[in-house]
Amino acid sequence: MQPQAKRKIQISFLIRNGSVESKHRGFVNSLQFDPITRNLFSAGSDSVIRQWDTAATSDSAAFVRSLEHHCDWVNDIILCSDGSRLISASSDTTVKVWHTRRNGACLSTLKTHKDCVRCLAYARDPAELVASAGLDKCIYLWDVNTLTKVTATNNTVTTSSLRGTKNSIYSLAMNECGTVIIAGSTENLLRVWDPRTCQKIAKLRGHNENIRAISVNRDGTLCLSGSSDGTIKLWSIGQQRCIGTVRCHSDSVWALQTDAAFSTIFSGGRDHRVFRTSMRNLNDSELLFIERKPVQKLLLVDADRPKQLWVATWDSSIRRWPIDGQSTGHAEGGGPRVKEAAMELHGAPSIRKYAVLNDKRQIVTRDSEGNVELWDVMQCGRVSTFPAGTNMEEVIKDNVRKAWIPSWFSVDAKCGVLEVTLDESDAFSAWVSARDAGFTDKANDAKVNYGGLLLRSLFELWPHAYAGDDEDSPLQGFYSLPLHTPILIRHCHDDIVRPLFRTTVHDTASQSDSAMLRDVLPAWVLQPHSSFIPKFPVKKDRLSATEMLQLRKVMEHVWEKILYPAETAGDDGGGGAGTAHSLATQLLENIEERIELFCNDQKLDSEMDLRTVKHLIWKQGGDLLIFYRPIK
Repeated sequence: MQPQAKRKIQISFLIRNGSVESKHRGFVNSLQFDPITRNLFSAGSDSVIRQWDTAATSDSAAFVRSLEHHCDWVNDIILCSDGSRLISASSDTTVKVWHTRRNGACLSTLKTHKDCVRCLAYARDPAELVASAGLDKCIYLWDVNTLTKVTATNNTVTTSSLRGTKNSIYSLAMNECGTVIIAGSTENLLRVWDPRTCQKIAKLRGHNENIRAISVNRDGTLCLSGSSDGTIKLWSIGQQRCIGTVRCHSDSVWALQTDAAFSTIFSGGRDHRVFRTSMRNLNDSELLFIERKPVQKLLLVDADRPKQLWVATWDSSIRRWPIDGQSTGHAEGGGPRVKEAAMELHGAPSIRKYAVLNDKRQIVTRDSEGNVELWDVMQCGRVSTFPAGTNMEEVIKDNVRKAWIPSWFSVDAKCGVLEVTLDESDAFSAWVSARDAGFTDKANDAKVNYGGLLLRSLFELWPHAYAGDDEDSPLQGFYSLPLHTPILIRHCHDDIVRPLFRTTVHDTASQSDSAMLRDVLPAWVLQPHSSFIPKFPVKKDRLSATEMLQLRKVMEHVWEKILYPAETAGDDGGGGAGTAHSLATQLLENIEERIELFCNDQKLDSEMDLRTVKHLIWKQGGDLLIFYRPIK
């Protein structure tokens, strides 16, 4: 029997420029439209769901609010309960229920899935049902009426599961009547169930690659599937066979929409193209328009009278395209029928490349528009923005300094912004001099711990935070982080990262979040270290010291203990002791002008520490060998 893997708790935070993220960063994965309020909901790879007023005259006025509670990509969303509730599925393994008309509050979190949740399906009549599926190969069926009544005290939810899928599920659909549910997976086939009995009805074979999109008609007799093999297939569920194939795309098909009558197909995918195809002639498809990036999602504003189509892509912007009701033939020259979008909700650039500098504090980034910026982890903010066209490698080179500091955090940018993560295994490994950390009022030999300082900054407002000696704390007046900074607490087990709690620096002071933090924060965060400014003893017989010792101290040791021990010891007679002490103090203040230190024939800077010399200059095992030479 193998030993059980240890559960680890990680603390992460996001570095953002502003308190409100009004624009998407990165892919937009899913869209929903509320015909009552004319509001559009969009979900993307930046972990945020956004609400837009499509009646606004500009995209800046269109932003209503952001719904933030997920810790990873939001892959799919469904509107239900007449638009008053929104259900979301995320790569953070959770399904969440939101109140769309009460400040976008997150009402409950479902943690039934064990891996990334990729897709949702919805049935409206006679009872509202939602199904969820993902990479854990499981499909769960939820009663919407039950989900909307879940509270913090009444949080027991029962669910039905549909069994039989052997591979990760990437697409899911359910007819409006809730009599058929269909899943597409990397098995390259469709599986069909009756959600009323949870019994499997059929398997539909014919695709050669993963099935990424499914649409089913109202009575559950016909369905469409779009695949990575570039085809769209029309299936008869009763006959359990393919009755037609559309081959208009040159690459993977990722998005499908049909009108209410199930007579017209709208499709998009990796080739950037959006086509319209009549069910009466699957061999004749009309190119409507060409998007800038691969198409992720299509959404008809009115399926009964389709005249407008919202499109989400790998771009961070969302566009609404005008489409007429019926196809009137192909555009001249075989080009797209529509040249320009009618409305665009502009997105923001996302970070695509980053490099942690060797000071293990600053990070250089380049975003999707080529902008190069410098960020400070300790201050959780941007330090510099460089002119357009700046070479990232040159910025890195200009900001590198000669120092070796161990890694104490990890970085990711999968959500379009920098996400910094602290782990108990190395969070407290970076000790640096207080002066290097920016505390110029501290003694030369004072040391601070980056991880300890940062944790104190993150939880500065938390009533139960570790207090220490506040008067002497290095945090006084320094490293106070932006209040909007999101804090993510997760646990890792068997390579699966699952969220425990999400808050902000500001909200750690609230009664509800404060109580939750007491339950989820690990002990290594509650008591990071007994002292932030340790004292390290130095033996007199030889220099046996911590690797954090600065070379200035080594110089002083050489002067006092090796070169001139008698002079620095003082004199007991005639008041000479005071004079000798004054002279020794003056000499030590200018020690760099009196002694030189060398390692591997390279002159050493007095501001270096032994750790830097060992890793960057000595570069070998055994005792570190340093040579000294008095300056005449």
